[in-house]
Amino acid sequence: MLGKCIENVRKTTPLVHNITNYVTVNDVANVLLACGGSPIMSDEPDDVVDITSICGGLNINIGTLNKSSIEAMFLAGKRANELDHKVLLDPVGAGASKLRTDTAVKLMDEVHFTVIRGNISEIKTLAQGSGTTKGVDADVADAVTEESLDSAVKFAKDFAKKSGSIVAITGAIDLVADADRCFVIRNGRPEMGRITGTGCQLSGMMTAFLVANPDNLLEGAAAAVCTMGLAGEIGWENMQDGDGNSTYRNRIIDAIYNMDGETLDKGAKYEVR
Repeated sequence: MLGKCIENVRKTTPLVHNITNYVTVNDVANVLLACGGSPIMSDEPDDVVDITSICGGLNINIGTLNKSSIEAMFLAGKRANELDHKVLLDPVGAGASKLRTDTAVKLMDEVHFTVIRGNISEIKTLAQGSGTTKGVDADVADAVTEESLDSAVKFAKDFAKKSGSIVAITGAIDLVADADRCFVIRNGRPEMGRITGTGCQLSGMMTAFLVANPDNLLEGAAAAVCTMGLAGEIGWENMQDGDGNSTYRNRIIDAIYNMDGETLDKGAKYEVR
């Protein structure tokens, strides 16, 4: 079922506008190309309305904020809403500082997001309107585990209902939920946490999956999560003696580049609750 979602990306080559952080911007562009999408990066307020108008989706990532990029996020988000484009929010580090938290909360108030994607600490911060996180990583106390899974699934569905957005919570166990259904996904490798930006890459790729699968948004979001996790598994299997995290990053991108629907359907590990 999910394999068709990546095939639709490759068939339609969705154009995605990214207002993303400068730590990972190059990798986000490369992952979008690898999955079959087409990236545009622009965060200049005088440019973003025109740029987002010609795209099908908008990926907003708050990882490295400044006053100019914040203005651009609101301008692009509102324009994307006017055009009924798919819009994703990646609230990187929400809870780590007042600026990040306030910006993410205000964006949610003024822009409708198709998907909100982050780690459990970031998503809890948005649900509560305030919070604390350990930098841009999830707090250990918040982690989704087998023991906390039932309550985490309920939290994801409840927040999806409250926000009107699909909620994607990524970690050791990934959750992708709307108000009624939640994909519980167990793809990936712990070593992916040693690479900067796999979450940022996923947000860019997920936006392309949303644009390419407008009638199956929940499945499209879940397929993107499975694609990234499975690519992490395949990339790790291909590691050689002497390879490190830089090589692993490239192997993940290569695995996405070579992913097809059959591979995804065979390798995706998920259940729906």
